[in-house]
Amino acid sequence: MNILVVEDEPNVVAFVKKGLQEQSYEVDVAYDGQTGLSLARQKDYSLIILDVILPNSNGIQLCSDIRKQNAHVPILMLTALGTTDDVVKGLDAGADDYLTKPFKFKELLARVRALKRRKNLARASDILTLADLEVNLATKSAVRSGKEIKLTAKEFLLLEYFIRNKGKVLSRLDLLENVWGLNFDLSSSVVEVYVNYLRNKIDKSFEVKLIHTVPGTGYVFKVQ
Repeated sequence: MNILVVEDEPNVVAFVKKGLQEQSYEVDVAYDGQTGLSLARQKDYSLIILDVILPNSNGIQLCSDIRKQNAHVPILMLTALGTTDDVVKGLDAGADDYLTKPFKFKELLARVRALKRRKNLARASDILTLADLEVNLATKSAVRSGKEIKLTAKEFLLLEYFIRNKGKVLSRLDLLENVWGLNFDLSSSVVEVYVNYLRNKIDKSFEVKLIHTVPGTGYVFKVQ
């Protein structure tokens, strides 16, 4: 598994690179956004670890640029900025997970492994359906009643988890662990924010609703 690390802090680079190499991962490093984008275009990475703050570059814009050229590579963002707004911006740009500095290597490794499992799981079956909704995992697209639904990368991951677990009651913790990664900040309102985003896109214009709130528990994805 080859990983690209885009990070300008030498101590963080050394810490992350050493730990990953000890786990038998191949690691390339870019210390600025331009080099990171160039490497991402040249090689087919299994995972990209990307810092939000880079010299002469905006990590969130870089994430968006990488995502435009590669819809499938998992992207883990690192940042000292940990507010809900910052997290949402990164996820909307195409990041799959978000890790706030400082962090322990075992937490980073857990995120890397979770993203790897998620990528492998997505390959198992390409198209999932519920009622008139069709979710194509290969193209990262969704269609309802013949109408294409435009989703951000994180909205798609949330929808994918919902449809893979249709009919099951999913707690807020389930969603945090499986869509946002292990040890995500439990006080964050990111789940509620994204469920609302998804409802507006896949339910609002349709008579039959698919996302249902289970009071005091979480959500269930089903035909009511």
